[in-house]
Amino acid sequence: MTEWWEQPLESLNAAQWEALCDGCARCCLHKLEDADSGEVFYTRVSCRFLDTETCRCRDYRHRSSLVADCITLGPANIADALSWLPATCAYRLRARGEPLHPWHPLLSGDAATVHRAGISVRGRVVSELHVHPDSYEEQIVHWVEEGTR
Repeated sequence: MTEWWEQPLESLNAAQWEALCDGCARCCLHKLEDADSGEVFYTRVSCRFLDTETCRCRDYRHRSSLVADCITLGPANIADALSWLPATCAYRLRARGEPLHPWHPLLSGDAATVHRAGISVRGRVVSELHVHPDSYEEQIVHWVEEGTR
């Protein structure tokens, strides 16, 4: 039997779309793009609205109006986001027809497995309120993709 998250992204309803998020919060980090190569680099600098303990937005409902460059992902714009979403992201995996990782809460039945697998940003980031934007390059991180296949 096929699970709902194995279906094409465009067939998911709003609740299913939201449930597909693994809660890693990497999308809430400031990213830098190399102008020449287009390569995206993650920093350890998080959006000021990210609760770094829960890895959830403190004002999820209003995030797009509070943060000018916060992108609300959906089936219509997921293709544009594939270049900057982390390799472990469930939206990215499913858009490419790949399965979820075993630590994903939908498979494990436990929202904490994303943290235990070392995929989430919990304990590894600092709020943008504490970092000058000119020093973001000094904050670039290279994630060790623990818990991946």
